[in-house]
Amino acid sequence: MSDRVLDSEGWQEEAQAVINDVKDHVKTIEVSRALASSNSRIFLNVETLEGVKYTFELTVQGYRFCGKVFDKDDWENSQYFETPYALLNSVSARFKESFMDVLFRKLTYCK
Repeated sequence: MSDRVLDSEGWQEEAQAVINDVKDHVKTIEVSRALASSNSRIFLNVETLEGVKYTFELTVQGYRFCGKVFDKDDWENSQYFETPYALLNSVSARFKESFMDVLFRKLTYCK
């Protein structure tokens, strides 16, 4: 699979969409200011509701944890996830609970 080439603005838009989707289900999520993005990836820092910090990268292959603290790309991890929800669900039980609670409330009030 070839890498999707986006300019800096394109990756910023992709990252902002992820941030907007999950921000209510994590303590913190932001684009890394220390790790440079390229035309094939961007790095985000996330702190789970449990207080655990990670860096993950967003690429055309998907989402992958790459650091066990903020602003690190030193974790040899080849497991990619298709969505940010699957990525965060793999490390945070409270993420899943929060996400499901909001979904349940939305479905309940749609009736």
